[in-house]
Amino acid sequence: MSISEIPLIKFENLTKDFGQIRAVDNFNLEVYEGEIIGLIGPNGAGKTTAIKMLANILTPSQGRILVKDKNNKLQDVVTNPKILQESGFLIDIPNFYEGMTAYELLKYFAKLQNYPKNMVESRIDEVLQLIELFEWKHQKVKIFSKGMKQKLGLAQAIIHDPQIVVLDEPQIGLDPKARIDVRNILKDLQKNGKTIFLASHMLYEISEVCDKIALINLGALLEFDKISELEKKLPMHEIRCTLLDPIESKDVGPILSMLEDKLNPYLIEASTYTNQQHHILYDPSIQGLKILYDGKDDTQDKILTTLKKETDLKIISFFTPKTHQLERIYMDLIKRDEVKRRKK
Repeated sequence: MSISEIPLIKFENLTKDFGQIRAVDNFNLEVYEGEIIGLIGPNGAGKTTAIKMLANILTPSQGRILVKDKNNKLQDVVTNPKILQESGFLIDIPNFYEGMTAYELLKYFAKLQNYPKNMVESRIDEVLQLIELFEWKHQKVKIFSKGMKQKLGLAQAIIHDPQIVVLDEPQIGLDPKARIDVRNILKDLQKNGKTIFLASHMLYEISEVCDKIALINLGALLEFDKISELEKKLPMHEIRCTLLDPIESKDVGPILSMLEDKLNPYLIEASTYTNQQHHILYDPSIQGLKILYDGKDDTQDKILTTLKKETDLKIISFFTPKTHQLERIYMDLIKRDEVKRRKK
């Protein structure tokens, strides 16, 4: 087996119990160098517990986590923590000594991680530039906004230039610009060869930055794959067509009936994943159509051709919303998981 075929991180039958509560249930997952992996699940799904075991803050009840060492051999994080690849962690909302400056804090964390003394000053400047806080270098943290503190938390996780970066909800509570900034930082880290393991319940953020996603529920891994591969398993897909002009209320019914008739072989009935009661819906709030279809590429072509030939509607965009697809994938998997649990 070549070095590239050896995972950087391997979760092997990982289980964690807190009394009678099983927080992580027989979790198996492999992460390879240079990947950004997203761990998605609702509150209480087991995301933070899994990350804390990776950080060696919690000890598994069963199973183990293996991380590649500097000799490219997999080692247990519990029994061999000192010889593993360097890792950086941001777990939960960061709290800092607010009387210290950003520079003082990062210098402190660099020292804790035994970063070379002669490189600390330049590394602090490099990281502060990356997170766009360089001009705040000598300002005390007490005057930082929540978003700035979150960025500083990311900075302390990477100040020692780790190979593995593990982040728990890094974008929680951030405004839209700050979330975009964090996404760009993660992509820059990946370009520099870092491997990132990211836990979140923010589906859009995950879909924008991750190579693969792991969907979990009640501590168990439901699926792990690229979003494009997971989408293929969906029984229902959605297309949105944004229109230049709104449809007058008197014309909505006839237009939808005609489209349902013309496109009937390719449409999928609404299910528990959506409040939509028909195959095709006109939504005035987006000035467009929501169409539920079978997910095939040639069907998209037929839908667009029919809209152009059979109506006078002027279409200005025609797309599949990523977040809604991911939500449907997740809800579909949860539904299957619940059925499976009931049968046990």
